[in-house]
Amino acid sequence: MRALFPGSFDPVTQGHQDVLRRAALLFDEVVVCVMFNANKTGRFPIRERLDRLRAAATGLSNVTVDSHIGGLLVDYCRRGGIDVVIRGVRGTGDLDHEVPMARMNHELAGVETFFIAADPALAHVSSTLVTAMGQQDRVPE
Repeated sequence: MRALFPGSFDPVTQGHQDVLRRAALLFDEVVVCVMFNANKTGRFPIRERLDRLRAAATGLSNVTVDSHIGGLLVDYCRRGGIDVVIRGVRGTGDLDHEVPMARMNHELAGVETFFIAADPALAHVSSTLVTAMGQQDRVPE
């Protein structure tokens, strides 16, 4: 069974890597895919995000890396014969955001969503937090 792990991955975090490793144990193939998110401003170029995802997938022979910046997630799933979307969730706030999208993906294309609970040691980590911490080290010009 093929599964899609979509996200903006801007940047790739240890939490993303953990979900990817765990998903790779559960599915025959996992496609980790950089998607466009209109609600987020991209900080890293897509090429860099793809390179970081490839590095995160090192040693996971059933993981492929791709990008999809135009169209719906369900369109990508239909074209790729993917029936399951993987989403990592850190807490109830993530579920509040993810469940309506999961319902819509199921209604539109019969795509199921498989939620993987974040490792408690990583549940506080988000791409936004990682970026904010990285900016603390920069000296204003």
